[in-house]
Amino acid sequence: MEPQLDPMKDDLPLMANTSYMLLKHYVLDLDVDFKSKVIEGSIVLFFETGSQYRKTISAGKECCQSQFDETCKMRASEPCHIPMINVSTCSSKTECNDFAVSGKEEEATSDGNSNHSNNEQASGISSSKDCCDIEDHGNKDFLLVLDCCDLSVLKVEELDVAAVSGIEKFTRSAKLTVVSKELENIRNQIVHELVTLPADRWKEQLYYFTHCSQAAGCGELLFSTGTWSLEIRKSGIQSPADFPHAIRIWYKTKPEGRSVTWTTDQSGRPCVYTMGSPINNRALFPCQEPPTALSTWQASVRTAAGFVVLMSGENSAEPVQLREGILSWYYYVSMPMPASTFTIAVGCWQEVKQQSLKQKAAIGTSTEFSLPSSQTDLRWHEEICGHVEYPCRFQNPAARLQAVIPYRVFAPWCLMESCEEYLLQLVPQCLSAAYATLGTHPFSRLDVLIVPSNFSSLGMASPHIIFLSQSVLPGGSHLCGTRLCHEIAHAWFGLAIGARDWTEEWISEGFATFLEDIFWARAQQQLPHDEIKEQQELKALLRWRRLRDEVQNSEEELQVLRPKKENTGEVSESGASVVKYGLKAEKIFMQVHYLKGYFLLRSLARKIGEVSYLASLRKFVIKFHGQLVLSQDFLSMLLEDIPKQKQSGLTVESIFQNWLDTSGIPKPLLEEGETWKECQLVQQVSGEVTKWIQTNRRIRKSSKKKMKQDEVVFQQLLPDQLVLLLEFLLEEKTLCPRILQCLERTYQLQEQDAEVRHRWCELVIKHKYEPGYGDIERFLREDQAMGVYLYGELMVNEDAKQQELARKCFAAAQEHMDASSAKVVAEMLF
Repeated sequence: MEPQLDPMKDDLPLMANTSYMLLKHYVLDLDVDFKSKVIEGSIVLFFETGSQYRKTISAGKECCQSQFDETCKMRASEPCHIPMINVSTCSSKTECNDFAVSGKEEEATSDGNSNHSNNEQASGISSSKDCCDIEDHGNKDFLLVLDCCDLSVLKVEELDVAAVSGIEKFTRSAKLTVVSKELENIRNQIVHELVTLPADRWKEQLYYFTHCSQAAGCGELLFSTGTWSLEIRKSGIQSPADFPHAIRIWYKTKPEGRSVTWTTDQSGRPCVYTMGSPINNRALFPCQEPPTALSTWQASVRTAAGFVVLMSGENSAEPVQLREGILSWYYYVSMPMPASTFTIAVGCWQEVKQQSLKQKAAIGTSTEFSLPSSQTDLRWHEEICGHVEYPCRFQNPAARLQAVIPYRVFAPWCLMESCEEYLLQLVPQCLSAAYATLGTHPFSRLDVLIVPSNFSSLGMASPHIIFLSQSVLPGGSHLCGTRLCHEIAHAWFGLAIGARDWTEEWISEGFATFLEDIFWARAQQQLPHDEIKEQQELKALLRWRRLRDEVQNSEEELQVLRPKKENTGEVSESGASVVKYGLKAEKIFMQVHYLKGYFLLRSLARKIGEVSYLASLRKFVIKFHGQLVLSQDFLSMLLEDIPKQKQSGLTVESIFQNWLDTSGIPKPLLEEGETWKECQLVQQVSGEVTKWIQTNRRIRKSSKKKMKQDEVVFQQLLPDQLVLLLEFLLEEKTLCPRILQCLERTYQLQEQDAEVRHRWCELVIKHKYEPGYGDIERFLREDQAMGVYLYGELMVNEDAKQQELARKCFAAAQEHMDASSAKVVAEMLF
């Protein structure tokens, strides 16, 4: 029986039984209909038998390596016969470069595939085990379980891949000289040969994936859907090894499905995109959610002319007109990735292009970075990659020299000018800075899209594409640049190197937060080293204050970076598991994994020295790219490189105890002391705060006198300094209206970036400054990625006007809010 979980409060179930059957490749064929708000079509899945039940065929013998009570039989070698159709149209002698479709290779069965992620098996997540009992399977059919939610599944069928023209080449391998005569077995052996083709035959592989996905069905399969899963079986098939390894699922999404959001862009035009839902992509297509189910994919998406389809694909797709008014877009990826990283955005996006030769020249000069000698040595040190086989950029000499990968910027029409002002120029600078820090870009190209205002985050990185909130655009280049650096860092940490256990979010977010400072420093080439260090110390103080506030106002269980402790990364027998706290609505607004992870890495860098530390990061990237890791993989490697640190008591176990396995602020961070108090930028802010407090006191004492603007001279401040200034002023019990008016005018707060304007809105709320209520309304409308907290502030004051403002803003935005944000805000308001 499937578990009945509250979709907003409990752990996220990963239902797929990946230990029995492991998904290797997806082929999606979809139509996007904006009138019905439905995506409809088919998905073809290509499997390998999982690590628990795998048949290996070698030396003319077939051995069944499973825990089912099956008899392993040796068979005499005999040729197989497959009825072929129109084989002359695609000869088995066809060479790779003859294939028109670009694609990829993917290795099949490596030991790494048996390492499943979050494995804390929840009671009730055992339907797959019930239907294929290991000890007493009797006559029960094997049950394939896929992760699925909010989908209407119409039909599931087995594909007759043996009838594909030219496929006979995959039956002539020495591995298949003693196969069964049964056609079902031959089909599975063809799929096995296809998914295990070597990397240098990736074009051929993708060609046959395409044609196999178009094969006729050869029998419908039984299926049932539950809240969280799609269960499929074939009558009489009791072993995963005998279950069809190529199946097609016909389905359609539901308008209320939580993997995508149907909304309008800032120009009022309809669009749909994956917004990083807590349930990932299971309401977009049936899949295997566990991160260890690394797979490649290709997708054809059809939609009305005028819409642009962007996707996590390594090719820059060009539309093909199928008929009048309908365009088709095709993407593929060649690097195996978790299904959760698949991303799509369909809308009337406009590409933002360079408008002047001057800008092009500026971009050209900004991409020249010298590499540290230690990195140069590592870059040219040929090593065998540790990941499953695929066309890896780290083994490509041209890719290793590519400081700036091809990139495009897209936005709604009304935001093109804003993107051209800063974002378009920042992309190559930040890409170059990342390359100078970590080396080879893991992905071959990058699209950057400004998504609709209902996006619940400042940014989200996926393979080959980054989503940015419109909130990063106003107020200069600072917030835009730092956030872009953060998302670019995820190409290495979060995508190329992923967490084997999703509860270890800090491996992705902590590294990206730490590296955003390094990247941004290198992107600002004109700044002297001392000034950069000052900015980083100021940033550390802001993050410290945020961490302190968060641990005081959140549940302790959500503050632990490794909540499963010694059980982290363990694998259940079937592959079914849960992501602890994965469905807690408030969790998506928490920063603890970012902040504690950042301070851990900062602490290690300060102890080891930044140069040595960054060299260790580059070494880690070279060794573990394309793989899934646990915390100890990084920490062990780092400490092995720094033996003297081990001798001083710094061990993996002590880091677990002090940083990763406990709630609250880590003890070493408390002992470190507030070193940033010596930072000149912080001292400058403290001086300005003193001026404002003194001026406020003078005005309150002589309220009948007007404050002369020339009495006090306030200094210009950097954006992060303004944030700190406003946070300090928030600690004051009372600020008079004239001071607030003067604050807004002195720093032109309405024109600052979203971080500054957020603090300004907090001041307005605290002091019930009614002239600033329009700024709050604008913020809650245009900066939804950051505005959730303000709703609570508006309600807690128990002021009728503020509560009315909160309800008014929520009523206007609620329809397009993502489910988690809307739920959290509704609980604050009602």
